Amino acid sequence: MSEQSVNVAEAKKHLPELLGRVAFGKEHILITKRGKPMARLVPREEEIKLLAEARGWLEKGDDFFGTMERIVQSRSQHLWTGSEQVLGTEIGNGR
Repeated sequence: MSEQSVNVAEAKKHLPELLGRVAFGKEHILITKRGKPMARLVPREEEIKLLAEARGWLEKGDDFFGTMERIVQSRSQHLWTGSEQVLGTEIGNGR
């Protein structure tokens, strides 16, 4: 991938534009000072793709995953109970 060089003064003037090009255009931009490389703007890598990969990001003792599991179980039970009632009603009416 080609990389554009921008001096510090230009980077300061056009930072929002440069960040947009990096974030959305996936460009790499080298920031220089007096012709010497000082920093590089590169797109952020996706760090968390699945909720399960978030483990370790929470503080010790945080019950986030326990809470999520209880919500999922509660919804599953609710949906299953609702389905049984609907099925029972339909069968009971001879449909």
